[in-house]
Amino acid sequence: MAKRKKKDTAPQKPKVAKELDGLELNVDSFGEIHNSLSIDKINDFLNKNVDDKKLRDRDDLDEIKGNTDEEE
Repeated sequence: MAKRKKKDTAPQKPKVAKELDGLELNVDSFGEIHNSLSIDKINDFLNKNVDDKKLRDRDDLDEIKGNTDEEE
């Protein structure tokens, strides 16, 4: 049998959304997650783009979101 050629195992940058360009996540030997963007920016992105199935059927969701926008 012929030997297989080894593939280049150099780490490649993952594809991310344009809004999260520059995002890098690393996990150290203690299991701590280090990232290059602030948690607030990541959470804002997730709130805009990900549907929360637990909150999908709530009638007062729009009112809650409207109140938080008015307070800020």
